Formats: sequence, C-alpha cells, structure tokens
Amino acid sequence: MVAARGGTSGSQQPGRALLTPGGQVAGLGNYGLRGTRHSVGMAVVDRLARQLAVAEGWQVDRRCCADVALATTRGLELVLLKPRRLMNLNGLSVTSAAEIYNLHPEDIYLVHDDLDKALGKVAIKLGGSARGHNGVRSCISALHSNEMTRLRVGIGRPEGEVTVSSYVLAPFSAGEQERLEQVLPQAATSLLEHILRRRAPMGEPGDRG
Repeated sequence: MVAARGGTSGSQQPGRALLTPGGQVAGLGNYGLRGTRHSVGMAVVDRLARQLAVAEGWQVDRRCCADVALATTRGLELVLLKPRRLMNLNGLSVTSAAEIYNLHPEDIYLVHDDLDKALGKVAIKLGGSARGHNGVRSCISALHSNEMTRLRVGIGRPEGEVTVSSYVLAPFSAGEQERLEQVLPQAATSLLEHILRRRAPMGEPGDRG
C-alpha cells in the first residue's frame, strides 16, 4: 500500500487501502520554465494526469518541494510528481516523495527529454546511466540507485549555431507544438500501459516489462 506519512498531498486521501502501489511518475524539468523543450517531461505528466482524471487534483507538497497528484487506475495508486526545483536538483524532490510514499527506486518512473531522439520518438528504458541528462543524474545521485525506469521523449538536436543549452531552454516552435499535441498523449499512454503490464493486479505474475 502506498501510504503517505503525515498529511494530504494529492487529489485523494493518502493511506487508504488499495490493491497495489503503482509507483511514482516524475516529470523532470525546470519548474519556472514550463513549456520549454527541457521540461517536456512535465508536459507528459500533465497529460497523464488528464488521462487519469486528476488534472484538477494537483497540490503543492512542501515536504518534497513538488506538485503532487494521486491517481488510481485498475487497482493501482500512482503518485504523479512535478518537482518545483531546477532540473539539476530534481532528484531531491523525487527522493523525498519516495520516502513519503514508501517507494523504492524500482518503483519510480522518470519522464524526461532526449536530445538523441527526434521529436515524436518515445522510448522506455529500464535503468542505466544518466547519459548526460542533469535531471536523471540528480535522481541517481539522490536515490543512490540507477534502477529507475525512464520514459525518454525525443526533442531532437539544435541545428546551425544554436547551442544545446539555449535550445533545450527555449520553447517549442509553432510547428513543434503541433507535433507535440500528438506526442504527449502517445507518451502518456505508452508509459501507463507499461506500468499496468508490470504492476496491475490482472497482469501476468512476475512481468516486469
């Protein structure tokens, strides 16, 4: 059971009896720079919240310095998280939420941008290195583990003289925004299906994706 220790931080009452903990889904990014390429992970988690009908349930949880919403689906409880810190400190929020909800690194899903994939490409990776991503590196450092599952959302690489830092911190172009409207639900659905295959009570025993 996913039970919060002290207080309410989501759209439902924590500590209620549920069949199975589904884990934490953290959208990595710079909270003050929402809508930029580097914060696309937060946009995916926002879309997932809409799909799970908890988009109105976000609440600020100061214990982990993050926006948190709790959702249930097919007997699972999911902790949705958007850190209110800079990208390179996201791991502090992810780790604090894991402690609050009694979750382990293998229960955590990190959603983040990927320069090495074109916009529209989405991939799920089980564990491994940060591959140069500061948000993932922060999570690995804070959790002392690299077992977190990652949903990597392609944003492509900059062209011409544009630096990587200015590219990732800039908003999506108008054309990219149109493509993003297709990418976000695809990414949210892919992640949810993966979680359900791994953890839903009706899933195959031992199926870890």
